[in-house]
Amino acid sequence: MATMVENKERTLTIEVNTVTTLVTDERKTRTWQWREWDGLPYLTCSLLEDWSHGFFTRQYHPRPPETFVGALHTEAEVYRVKQVHGDRVVTPTEIQREETAEADGILTESPNQAVWVASADCTPVLIGDRATGRAVAIHSGWRGTAKRIVPGAIDRLVNSGSELENLSIALGPAIAGEVYQVSTEVAAEVGASLFPDEGNEGTMLERLFDLPDSPLHPDPEPGKVRLDVRSILLHQLRQLGIDDDRIAIAPFCTYQQGDRFFSYRREREKKIQWSGIVSR
Repeated sequence: MATMVENKERTLTIEVNTVTTLVTDERKTRTWQWREWDGLPYLTCSLLEDWSHGFFTRQYHPRPPETFVGALHTEAEVYRVKQVHGDRVVTPTEIQREETAEADGILTESPNQAVWVASADCTPVLIGDRATGRAVAIHSGWRGTAKRIVPGAIDRLVNSGSELENLSIALGPAIAGEVYQVSTEVAAEVGASLFPDEGNEGTMLERLFDLPDSPLHPDPEPGKVRLDVRSILLHQLRQLGIDDDRIAIAPFCTYQQGDRFFSYRREREKKIQWSGIVSR
């Protein structure tokens, strides 16, 4: 199987802000901009240029987002949750009803609501609806991805009046598939989010390897593979019918670029960076 996979890999090396990064296709080179607030860097995406938003870096640690929401909007109200690696998405109203809201996604209800998620190697996902101005922030690790938290959040948007063609989606800095070793059991569990009818682990892995923009890479250790969670998310979005040109994937790896980002897998410390977006 490894030989077959190696023949199918399509990787290229690009230069992004003087950092060399391995990426799997040109979507990861879509326009991203480094900006500064209070002398500290944060990242924005051109697909979300109609919203104040940012993928913030380790340089903001240990400050909470309430202290730097001014980088996005000086009058926005901050909302965040206790993240639990699940698939629950809540609104500000639901957050206010609970003493400690446990969730991994926040969906805005009105303008000037700043919704935030924390991440290290997991994927921060920011979504904007161009027609309504609503916004979503999602924390999607492998567990949340397996539970389809991003499609679930989009379903909730659609059920409240959004249309798929109006959504812009940015997948922020996360651990890259080339360096994210997982067990074949984990890979199969995540793969079931794409192929729920496939019950055989070996066949599931083959189907994942056979995908264009495959989310799997071979690993020399028996029982292990390398998993690209953002590629899984890309395929989930494609299955929903969202066009590739409405999806952007940040060309940055939290594990490999320690000057910008914390990585739990690299450091084994619970330090995070924040990502946020303000509804309009």
